[in-house]
Amino acid sequence: MCSGSYFSPPVRRVDIPKGDTGETRPLGIPTVADGIAQMVVKRFLEPIPEPKFDKDSHGYRPRKSAHDAPSVARRRCRDHDWVLDLDIKGFFDDIDWELLMRAVRRHTDCKWMLLYLERWPRAPVRMPDGQLIHREKGTPRGAVVSPILANLFLHHAFDPWMRREYPDVRFERYADDAIRHCRSEAQAQEPRLALEIRLAECRLRLHPDKTKIVYCKDANRKGTFPERAFDFLGYTFRSRLAINHRGGHFVSFIPAVGKKAAVKMRRRARAWRLHWRSDLGLDAIVEWVCPVPRGWVNYHGRFYPSRLRDELRTIDEFLVRWLHREYKRFRACPEKVARLFRQGHAPTL
Repeated sequence: MCSGSYFSPPVRRVDIPKGDTGETRPLGIPTVADGIAQMVVKRFLEPIPEPKFDKDSHGYRPRKSAHDAPSVARRRCRDHDWVLDLDIKGFFDDIDWELLMRAVRRHTDCKWMLLYLERWPRAPVRMPDGQLIHREKGTPRGAVVSPILANLFLHHAFDPWMRREYPDVRFERYADDAIRHCRSEAQAQEPRLALEIRLAECRLRLHPDKTKIVYCKDANRKGTFPERAFDFLGYTFRSRLAINHRGGHFVSFIPAVGKKAAVKMRRRARAWRLHWRSDLGLDAIVEWVCPVPRGWVNYHGRFYPSRLRDELRTIDEFLVRWLHREYKRFRACPEKVARLFRQGHAPTL
């Protein structure tokens, strides 16, 4: 690699579902050897700009998790009545190569790194039918170096501009998703046009549908507004019933597992068709299924876990149906079996 003789092979294009609209999101999957080469550059480059990144930039950074941004957003929603929910449309696909390399050169002058960082985004894409397509902008999702390049680009395009133009405004950013907290509706509306102009200068654009102003309504905030919820990193922030330290109930603006994430969970649980798996015993089903719900609980169960429990009951329903098919003695008491699962107790077989 130091000699400059390594050339990146074509990137394999894979389309994955995007939400419930039928749209897809393109991924660029590098070869194993190319992934190792990108990891070499990433490990050299990442420590250089990392100390300079904004403290409210949470995405794809060492010693930061995907829970950090929602945690900070939850706390700041208690102090601010309004949110400007920002989303950059087609960010990874629209990154301008010239501006990207200009940002990279501000942090390193290593010739062999710059050589490969210019080559990788320009690698052709191999479509599912075998056709090769040459791109003119963007960096492929799925590439090892894409996260650090995205952070570098927005570190110069977005974060310092926000700090300079709106020094008193709080925000959290995770890659191309950002939340801006405001104290009034006017303060939320003011920067949107300015931000559109700023992103246009960087050859990017706001998503017209996903960018919106949200009123963080809770028990102490009066009035109404059409938008009173927003999605951020798989969580839906909206008014929910909460319990204080005295055991009393009140309405708070807090996150819980998002609607889109919950739909995906239910669809995956149905795709398992557990009630038809007569070839597996209960222990085998548990060993096969448990890793997936465990991942859901570890991430989406961080905030308002009771909402997630409601979604996971879909799995209980299929297990109850499996029991009724496999063990006839449980058919006479289906409610009892379902109640045991809801309480977290598996019936004795």
